[in-house]
Amino acid sequence: MKKVVMTLAFALALTGVHAQTENNNSYNKWSIDLGAGFNKPQRPFNSGYSTNTISPWTGDLGVRYMFNNKFGLKADFGYNSFTAKGSSLDFDSKYYRVDLQAVANLGRIMNFETWTNTFGLLGHAGFGYGQLRSDSFKGADEVGNFIAGITGQIRLSNRVALTGDFSTILNATQDHTFNGAYVPENRGFSGLIFNGTVGLNIYLGKNTKHADWIVLENNNNTDISALENKVSDLENQIKKIPAQKEVVVEKQVTTPQLTDSDLIKRMINDKYYSVYFDFNKTTPIENSTAAIDVVLNYLRKNPSASLDLVGYADQVGKAEYNEKLSYARATNVKTIFEKAGIASSRLNVVAEGADTSIQKDSDEARRLARRVTFIVK
Repeated sequence: MKKVVMTLAFALALTGVHAQTENNNSYNKWSIDLGAGFNKPQRPFNSGYSTNTISPWTGDLGVRYMFNNKFGLKADFGYNSFTAKGSSLDFDSKYYRVDLQAVANLGRIMNFETWTNTFGLLGHAGFGYGQLRSDSFKGADEVGNFIAGITGQIRLSNRVALTGDFSTILNATQDHTFNGAYVPENRGFSGLIFNGTVGLNIYLGKNTKHADWIVLENNNNTDISALENKVSDLENQIKKIPAQKEVVVEKQVTTPQLTDSDLIKRMINDKYYSVYFDFNKTTPIENSTAAIDVVLNYLRKNPSASLDLVGYADQVGKAEYNEKLSYARATNVKTIFEKAGIASSRLNVVAEGADTSIQKDSDEARRLARRVTFIVK
């Protein structure tokens, strides 16, 4: 019997931890990135030629694939138009490019999720091939290019984000100025263009969210030492129970039924039955229903008992926000009990904020911190 009880408590805890990570790979990875805006070619120009400080037109079309929520690759095609403005001598040039760029989701790398779910930031850089064409010469001036930039994001929905991008392009072996004049032996990264665009990220795929906005935890090397310690404590407590009092445990983890009310109360108060939450969420994960069922059955069988619902958050984010988050979690669990017929007068919400007893820098530990525990009175 003792082994059955220990297995029950251990399985419930592991089920809660696993449920917070089992859907980590359920996110979209492909997107189409569109942008249009303005440019400013800096060099090379001949004397007497120039464009407006902000010169139309620039276009960009890209296809992006994210390997995970932090890093990816983008293939994109760009177009720039350079025309004379103001006191400049007349010219009309076009610049076309294709590039392969590495993409870094700076929003996830810098943990933007601790303060916003709406704003994001991408960094990108790579190399490609370009052609400068002008009315002033035949054919095309073929160049290699290096491009790097920053893209700000505003999430409009799970399918679309508004973007604003600023990029710098350096052209190598550019043999003509942007106004079309030939420049002999012009080697190195002599061409310089600044681009600014506004556009959209259009997310593709069958899942709800894209990698740009998903928060993943590390699934590898899960630290279960805290759970093992709990099982050891439970074993010691069971040894103290009188031998003549047999405890019956239902084999199914989802609906354990123990005839010893004192043991159930002790296990509840010692936090063997906890309700877990995903990061920054107030709705319990699906697998936490097992713990809720145990506590609910106890309250029904012991109508004189009252219950403290103690909410916690992990240590990511500000203390004031974490206190509100822990309160909302405990309140939502209280609502579940009320809907199941437990009187509100028997339920008391306690907001503990961030659980400082659990390691802040461990992904696995933070999963255990995001919970609601119970104290039976």
